[in-house]
Amino acid sequence: MKKLLLSLTAVLAFSIGMTSCNSDSPKASADKFLTGLMHYDYEAAKSVSTEETKKMIDLMAQFSAMMPDSIKQAAKKTKVDIKDTKEEGEKATVTYTTSDDPQEKKLNLVKENGKWLVQYSKMDSMGGEDMSSPPAEEPILFDSTATTSPADGTTVDTAQQ
Repeated sequence: MKKLLLSLTAVLAFSIGMTSCNSDSPKASADKFLTGLMHYDYEAAKSVSTEETKKMIDLMAQFSAMMPDSIKQAAKKTKVDIKDTKEEGEKATVTYTTSDDPQEKKLNLVKENGKWLVQYSKMDSMGGEDMSSPPAEEPILFDSTATTSPADGTTVDTAQQ
């Protein structure tokens, strides 16, 4: 009986040790962040966030305070599924889906002081498109000599404006 108890204790200690060593991986940080965000547990999400991300989460928390409790309770059923993790030095990208949306999304993480933290921006919340650079398609060209007619019937040369 003592051997069985000792064996079980050793297995339990080993299991706890292995999971605690892996708790600071990009995957673990992303899962904690995303689950916290989806379940309106903003403190959990902030615990694995960069300082800039924490500011954005605070803003989200203010908006969510106006949401009915029924929506918050329903959100707790959302599951996060981490599909892939790619580490490149001090940066990582996690690809994930949620039970509410099967479309794959990406989440960026950075390693700060030996800890993987989520670097979430406004662009991530809008679908991840980088709006800071112009689109790759042809720009819309305007005819600088075009004229417009205001409601009073006068003609205005837009090239002069």
